[in-house]
Amino acid sequence: MSGGSDVVVVGAGPAGLAAACQAAESGARVLVMDDNAAAGGQVWRGEQGEWQERFARSGAALETGRAVIDERVRERGRTVVLATGARELFLPFPGWTLPGVVGAGGLQALIKSGYDVAGKRVVVAGSGPLLYAVAALAREKGASVMLVAEQAPGAAVAGFVRGLWRHPEKLAQGVGLAMALGGVEAVRGCWVEEAMGRGRVEGVKMRCGRRVWEESCDVLAAGFGLTPNTELAEMLGCHVRAGAVETGDWQQTSVEGVYAAGEVTGIGGVEKSVVEGEIAGLAAAGRRAEAERLFGRRAQWRRFGEELGRAFALREEVKRLARGETVLCRCEDVTVGQLRDRAGWREAKLRTRCGMGACQGRVCGAITRTLFGWGPSKPRPPLYPTRFEDLFSD
Repeated sequence: MSGGSDVVVVGAGPAGLAAACQAAESGARVLVMDDNAAAGGQVWRGEQGEWQERFARSGAALETGRAVIDERVRERGRTVVLATGARELFLPFPGWTLPGVVGAGGLQALIKSGYDVAGKRVVVAGSGPLLYAVAALAREKGASVMLVAEQAPGAAVAGFVRGLWRHPEKLAQGVGLAMALGGVEAVRGCWVEEAMGRGRVEGVKMRCGRRVWEESCDVLAAGFGLTPNTELAEMLGCHVRAGAVETGDWQQTSVEGVYAAGEVTGIGGVEKSVVEGEIAGLAAAGRRAEAERLFGRRAQWRRFGEELGRAFALREEVKRLARGETVLCRCEDVTVGQLRDRAGWREAKLRTRCGMGACQGRVCGAITRTLFGWGPSKPRPPLYPTRFEDLFSD
């Protein structure tokens, strides 16, 4: 071990901060590494709350602007907690590469980073509760939110909402978002069929059952849920099933000394991420008895994640929106038609260069998994485009 830490946490979002706090407060020497400029992750970007303040007092060290590119992270500490989070799932449709079309989470990040949406006409579409949070934020910052379109059937969403009494925190959040979006049209069982414009997005074609219409907009925020960031876990040899890292009772992975917590173990929201991070941090610091007291709360939020997944499952129609000429791999300009008859990811990569661009399959890999049932093979270092000197640094 070259770094002298007891616990290295990769990722400074909700799960990572919770893990770091619990481990550091237990007396462990903790190092947190994150590739963003500040701690907080996507959810707490630019915010100061309970966990950020607690982290500042914990004594844990923080390295920001530092991407973990290979297995050498194991040399930095005795144990590692992977809190690498998730990224947005995109699905291709005609016009999705037009300027002005962004992910729902992408728009949220842009606004939090200072992007001015005042006076812009915004359509938010796709799937999941994030749509409403993004629409509310855009409206708060002065945008004209024209429409919030949820692809999941109305009955499924209504059933999910009725079950929120079991999760009072989420119910309160939902009521708050509904109040913030008062007067904004919100439609279920509705999706974008096409983005249109000359040089940039100017409008979208929407479908709701048999009804088809065009909605003018300056910005389209389209996201279809989240997909876990498992690349580092896979590189370390951790077992991944159904696109998420498998963990045991103490959040330990299949690799000794490596734990995982948060969205990387399955999508379930910030509360699930925090409690899994707490358990991982306590377990990594040898305080299993205290970690065990959190099992009930973890089970509650994992059930919520399962309910979320069922309610907002992708319908087949949105998986069939792309035409043969629609670009799927944006880095290498590979179309859906070029991939449909391929046997799998390896052949697609060899024949078309799909997945060989700057994102290294992070966007198109998740798309091909969703559309065709196959995705990227085990990642190779470096995980991210990096400077030559970083390949030889500690």
